[in-house]
Amino acid sequence: MKTEITELLGIRYPIIQGGMAWVADYHLAAAVSNAGGLGLIGSGGAPAEWVREQVREAKKLTDQPFGVNLMLMNPEADQIARVLVEEGVAVVTTGAGSPEKYMSMWKEAGMKVIPVVASVALAKRMERCGADALVAEGTEAGGHIGELTTMVLVPQIVDAVSVPVIAAGGIADGRGIAAAFMLGARGVQIGTQFVVTKECNVHENYKQALIKARDIDSRVTGRTTGHPVRVLRNAMVKEYLKKEQAGAPFEELEQLTLGALRKAVVDGDVTNGSVMAGQCASMAHEIMTCKELITKLTCETDKLIGGSGFYE
Repeated sequence: MKTEITELLGIRYPIIQGGMAWVADYHLAAAVSNAGGLGLIGSGGAPAEWVREQVREAKKLTDQPFGVNLMLMNPEADQIARVLVEEGVAVVTTGAGSPEKYMSMWKEAGMKVIPVVASVALAKRMERCGADALVAEGTEAGGHIGELTTMVLVPQIVDAVSVPVIAAGGIADGRGIAAAFMLGARGVQIGTQFVVTKECNVHENYKQALIKARDIDSRVTGRTTGHPVRVLRNAMVKEYLKKEQAGAPFEELEQLTLGALRKAVVDGDVTNGSVMAGQCASMAHEIMTCKELITKLTCETDKLIGGSGFYE
């Protein structure tokens, strides 16, 4: 599957694993990269030295390109940005802000910079400041989201910029990948499906929550706060939405979610924790290795659009 994205990143398949906080550690990133995709370490709100350690551990497990996702609202974003240069990270994806102030440093180091965007305006801005590619993430994605769906966001961004676009949000199988290519994307980013792989070190309860999820189990918290987050419904989410609908202040709502992602991912409390997942969670039917998943995805895609000119 040769596209502008595989050429840009030096990978075999145009499949990028989402840089999910508390989920995407070096084990998962290395496994995805070894399987021919691009693995990402999710820095989330972690300290810079944790990121450094993760990068070094990943290098022990793979000699293939991998990257780090930097959440720009991380208090240690400046330090992490420098760590990525010092450790020779090949690719950085960014979220929750603009990476413009780091761009010259990263580009001088030869890094590929791929911001995650949820609007045409931000996509154009990121292209102007030197982005190598863009992840256009629709509202179907898990975690922090925008408003536009993948179906309408991707083609608009493709039309607005000249750099390659990677589609994200709700992509779970070869049909989704084929659709993304039809919309003009040259690669895809997938998160939820990689959570239920064997190499992903989340608590087993978290994986089973995704596998057991139904199509109607996805909810969005925080719309009134300006920070919408897509999760699977549970007792905590029910309480949150009840309070949010009643007009509870931000501070009261925030108390419900403090440490909630760690509670679900690490402790396995999928009742009171935050089980972040995309709307495609109900399409995760079994636990397989990253290699098995990528093989499945690429074979399904090839059967649908192989030889059609979408990739060489």
